[in-house]
Amino acid sequence: MSENGTRNGTATAERIPLDVARKWPARRDRLGRETGMDNPAWQDPSLRLEERERLMREARIADLLPDEEDDNAVKDYDGALVRRLAGFMKPYTSRLILSIVFMTISSILSVAGPAIIGRAIDAGIRANNLQQLRLWTAIFAISALGEWITNRSRVSLMAYVGTRVVTDVRSTLFRHLHSLSLNFFNNYSVGRLMSRLISDVGVLQDFVTWSITGLARAFFLLIGIVGTMLVMNWRLALVAFTVLPLMLILTNYWRKRVRAAYRATRSRLALINGFLNESITGIRVTKSFTRERANYRHFDDLNHSFFDANVEATKLSAIFFPGVDFMGSLATALVVGVGGWLVLGDSLTAGTLVAFILYVERFFEPIRDLAQRYNTFQATMTASERIFFLLDTKSDLPDAPDAYTLPAIRGAVTFEDVYFGYKADEPVLRGVSIHAEPGQRIALVGETGAGKSTIIRLLSRFFDVTGGSVTIDGHDIRGVTQSSLRHQLGIVLQDTFLFNASIRENIRYGKPEASDDEIVAAATAVGADAFIRNLPDGYDAGVGENGVNLSVGQRQIVSFARALLADPRILILDEATSSVDTKTEQQIQTALDRLMEGRTSFVIAHRLNTIVNADQIVVLDQGQVVEQGSHLELLNQRGRYYNLYTMQWAAEA
Repeated sequence: MSENGTRNGTATAERIPLDVARKWPARRDRLGRETGMDNPAWQDPSLRLEERERLMREARIADLLPDEEDDNAVKDYDGALVRRLAGFMKPYTSRLILSIVFMTISSILSVAGPAIIGRAIDAGIRANNLQQLRLWTAIFAISALGEWITNRSRVSLMAYVGTRVVTDVRSTLFRHLHSLSLNFFNNYSVGRLMSRLISDVGVLQDFVTWSITGLARAFFLLIGIVGTMLVMNWRLALVAFTVLPLMLILTNYWRKRVRAAYRATRSRLALINGFLNESITGIRVTKSFTRERANYRHFDDLNHSFFDANVEATKLSAIFFPGVDFMGSLATALVVGVGGWLVLGDSLTAGTLVAFILYVERFFEPIRDLAQRYNTFQATMTASERIFFLLDTKSDLPDAPDAYTLPAIRGAVTFEDVYFGYKADEPVLRGVSIHAEPGQRIALVGETGAGKSTIIRLLSRFFDVTGGSVTIDGHDIRGVTQSSLRHQLGIVLQDTFLFNASIRENIRYGKPEASDDEIVAAATAVGADAFIRNLPDGYDAGVGENGVNLSVGQRQIVSFARALLADPRILILDEATSSVDTKTEQQIQTALDRLMEGRTSFVIAHRLNTIVNADQIVVLDQGQVVEQGSHLELLNQRGRYYNLYTMQWAAEA
């Protein structure tokens, strides 16, 4: 056994080097402190192989886990969060009140049940009175039916309220996300946003549907049962309550540990979901670089870590809930023993004893329910904090308070001594000045990182300049509403994105009211009509997720048709032909020349031979304009543009 264990341990160490801990010094130090050693905890030779591998898995994924201290900072109860959540429930106040009424009635009927049974035994069976037995049996049946009806009505009402609250919160979040700038999305991962919209909002639904009236019902039942037992026979009630100190100790032990256990489970499940999303999205890259085996190992770490966390949570549940059942049985045994002695001495009726036994059994049900609701409530506090933090995030690019609607433009664009940087200490544009008359075609060229894409992002006001100004027909774009500005822009970006809909709907995206004839005309103008009609469903063919059913070039041409259908006054093409082959490029170049006629166009071109007819060619280098003029003028200067053009021409030749 020892030899086999050593061999397996060595194999594991060879497959996963022990010095992997250097990547995660904080987790390594924590594990070391837990075992009282300076070395990583898994190097302790006294550890079992399973425990050693568990610690190693935790260390390997430590950098992916959220900061547990931040999660612990969430209060057990935060009144501000509860009030804000209550604001979403306010429109459904009448249903909430009605559900509380139903909850109260069902709780009263539930508490009355054992007393009715006890009365039936004493007044009917013990007194040998069939009429009384029938009466109390009928009362119990009516009580049980009433409890079922009111309970069902309560759950139905709260399910409706919970679903509506989730719908409202999710819609509010979705609208808010669309009000934020691109800078926010550059710094906030898609996985985290999906977690807020799906997982965290789902936690709210569980809380609203089950926990609000569920918590109230549990408290109501607990108080009602205690009060009824004390009224019926306070001495026997005190006997039943002798187990409460043990119950408090067990509950406190469980409460302190269950939050961390379930938080660990949720965080590891989130890692699994995120990695699955990333793996499926990037499956082509994975296969291209034969990273399948590495992905298997990483997913195996995540999966086993989730398993380990679940085991810890299950152990706590295995201690607490059977413990509650045991104490319920212990209390029942005490009541039966003491109560039976009282019955034999004629100090207690048999019906009262039976009622007490039933009350003892029911007494621990709300305690179990409250314990389960506690975890849901903690999850709700955490989810609410995350959701409201996101809702409180303000756009760093809002419309000015006095912003006005940009009127119909002619297309005169001026960049006046523009400075800009994505980070304060890293300037991207430095003193850029460009002027375009209406209808002119402006080509932006330069090496990667020169600032070409940044210029068109500023023109679209995806970001604001940090110095200078950008004006259209004399209107500073910071003073007009963003929607009125972008409504008059047509943008085709380098990274083409098509929505998972038909080709027709994708082309119509920028002009929802466009007719089918207009869609066909736009597609024909850019040379897309022929290949679209050759598809099995033509314009109704689905493009798949992000256009996966089309080739790269076809996706690009469809995006051309989408931009041109919107009939913009200013057309922006960000290396829009970089993904199109030479033959297709030649096919659409004539259509682009005709369609850009009369529109101010800003073109970032990868192939310089496509911009030889531009009215102005602006050569950028490290965020500055180093040359500016027509194709022939710049060639005659034999400067930067001349070198770029001749090198590319020689390479293509």
